[in-house]
Amino acid sequence: MGYTDADGFLYISDRIKDMIISGGENVYPAEVEAAMLRMPAIQSVAVVGVPHDKWGEVPHAVVVLRDGAQHLEASDVEAFLEGQLARYKVPKTLTVVEELPRTASGKIRKNVLREQLR
Repeated sequence: MGYTDADGFLYISDRIKDMIISGGENVYPAEVEAAMLRMPAIQSVAVVGVPHDKWGEVPHAVVVLRDGAQHLEASDVEAFLEGQLARYKVPKTLTVVEELPRTASGKIRKNVLREQLR
């Protein structure tokens, strides 16, 4: 998935298969992850959609904390992202892990995370 600017340059913004549809709204995990990485406590993050009875899917964050960070709650993420992202894009739940599953080339294996969360 991508877009072109006024000068005709193409930018890749995310993968369609990673897009989360929550209550009919599109949530692009790359946008949420970029915003969350500005939090001092977060070293790395992956956002995936998890099933929800009312909204179909909602964003869920899987995070690795930086050295020295002791604790992180979903409410901390909500408070940090308030005013930066639309409310439906902000993960209301999160899981803290020691490391994210990655491919040999270093890409996060979101399919593995989705399976672990189901």
